[in-house]
Amino acid sequence: MTIGQNTHDQNRVREAEEIAEYLKSNERPRVIRAIEEARSHGDLSENAEYDAAKERQAFVEGRLSELGYKLGNAEIIDVDNLPKDRAVFACTVVLENVDTGEGVEYQLVGPEESDIEEGRISVTSPLGKAIIGKKPGEEIVLNAPAGKRVYELVEIL
Repeated sequence: MTIGQNTHDQNRVREAEEIAEYLKSNERPRVIRAIEEARSHGDLSENAEYDAAKERQAFVEGRLSELGYKLGNAEIIDVDNLPKDRAVFACTVVLENVDTGEGVEYQLVGPEESDIEEGRISVTSPLGKAIIGKKPGEEIVLNAPAGKRVYELVEIL
């Protein structure tokens, strides 16, 4: 299986569905009411409220369209059926920097889901590519701009 831009685990798909539902049931009606309110003020040519509401409407509809496309074309990975003996897409790994002893935990995700602050790194990133396929106890060598870094894959959660 090739991991692409639209490969997700069930949790990410569920999050996207929840966002879409929120936009449909809350934001879309709120924007419609704001447009109606702004229209009631008369002249639309110089109505900043109307312009702002229309901009918000364009954002909400654009986001819904984007989510609809992603959800409709998503390749969903069942994390329960993934191998547990090696690092693969959607697994969470614990690494230890061999030089400093510092430990880090990352989940391997698709490119659009990566967020280093949340501990999610893309499988297409240099570190993600180096981790894929490794087993606990194996070393991961990363040639980073700041120099060579060596990690040990401590555990697959």
